[in-house]
Amino acid sequence: MKKLKLVFSLIVTLLTFQSVNAQSVDEMVKEWERAKTYTKEYLDAMPADKYDIKPTPEMRSFAEQMLHFTDANYAFAAAATGEKSPIGQGESEKSADKSKENTTKLVLAGYDFVIAGIKKMTPATMSENVKMFGRFEMTKGMAIAKAFEHQTHHRGQTTVYIRLAGAKPPQEKLF
Repeated sequence: MKKLKLVFSLIVTLLTFQSVNAQSVDEMVKEWERAKTYTKEYLDAMPADKYDIKPTPEMRSFAEQMLHFTDANYAFAAAATGEKSPIGQGESEKSADKSKENTTKLVLAGYDFVIAGIKKMTPATMSENVKMFGRFEMTKGMAIAKAFEHQTHHRGQTTVYIRLAGAKPPQEKLF
């Protein structure tokens, strides 16, 4: 079973790496803009009075999930693009105001930061190396891909939160 997981992990990594290499800056920007629009639909779908909902007590709330990946978007994009993050590490998730209005504002600003940073990159800068979190060596393009994977993962988790709140999640938006 461990070997199967390792093989699967290697295949996913290889496919992600190939995808990053094959993707132009314009295509990356387009994908991040699509992700922003899709995430906005999730933020809109959750009723305002349910932003604090948690599937279990030890899990993050809906707002905290959204703000968690927003913090990661800033961290990954700052490292990959060289742009200084306007927020401190983990600052969004620690926000005292986790209302629908404020959460939406913070999350969309995070996407804007990523998109603006990618627009300034070139294929050459995408292939430069960066060390993430002081220990993971990868290309800057891969760091952006990891950020995309991370936000997709956490946004997907919130589908359950929206259903638990009695609302309907947005239709899948792959294209």
